[in-house]
Amino acid sequence: MTPAIATVRADCAADPAGTLTFDLTVPASAPAAVLLLRRRGAAGGRPGGTVRIPLDGAGPGRLRAVLPASTGLSEGRWDAYVEEPGSETPRTVEPGLRDLRALVDRSPDTGAASVSARVPYPTADGRLALRCWVRAPHAEAGAVVVGPAGMTVEGMLYGIAVGEGAAVEARLPGDPARTHSFPLTPAEGPSGGFAFTLPYGRPAEGQVHAAQLWQLWLVPAAGAAGVRISRILDDVWSRHKSFVYPAREAAPGVLATPCYTADNDLCLRLEPGPAGR
Repeated sequence: MTPAIATVRADCAADPAGTLTFDLTVPASAPAAVLLLRRRGAAGGRPGGTVRIPLDGAGPGRLRAVLPASTGLSEGRWDAYVEEPGSETPRTVEPGLRDLRALVDRSPDTGAASVSARVPYPTADGRLALRCWVRAPHAEAGAVVVGPAGMTVEGMLYGIAVGEGAAVEARLPGDPARTHSFPLTPAEGPSGGFAFTLPYGRPAEGQVHAAQLWQLWLVPAAGAAGVRISRILDDVWSRHKSFVYPAREAAPGVLATPCYTADNDLCLRLEPGPAGR
């Protein structure tokens, strides 16, 4: 049986096209080992649940794997392992240096049918994983300005054009009757740009006894399906705690705060708060 690799640590680098290169530091290299990516929640043998990338020598004690941008990865979180012949259990990979500068402010072709993004990140328990998104079409959030009475958002729409009757909808999950629509305007500058202002007061018209997370959807034309507004085209795998906006009073005793989910989807959070804040 081939001796198992004891400890694996991977440095990651991205190029502007989205190709990722993994340079693994190992005490000994097992022949025919591969970098295994496994999507969480994918049942064994289920299509799209695993991807294997050959590992080639990159110097003493170093192995390299290249994940081209063209390789299809389903949306979700993918854990990284090293799989060796003769070993029943793959080795987890620890994160090393991550050079992801090339991912910042990516600008895909607005005419592309879909947009994909993948960001290597360290998990809470110290492993290497990838956060992958595949959106078709996609509404990329840009600047978010927190005003006293509403939030103003600029962004780019990919894969579909803004048409007549375009709007943004604030939707409260689990309550289809609670949906509020606001006009969408094409932004000045490159094709695909959009902007909207969402007043806090409309979603806060009902009683707010506990925190509510209102999802924001872009409806590109009257009667069209909504497109989730998110921010995925950079090197941030989760904006949930790193992008924090100030709260504003939406109604007496109700505070409104723009926020992102752990999956980088843009929302408006309403919660009880002191009046007059």
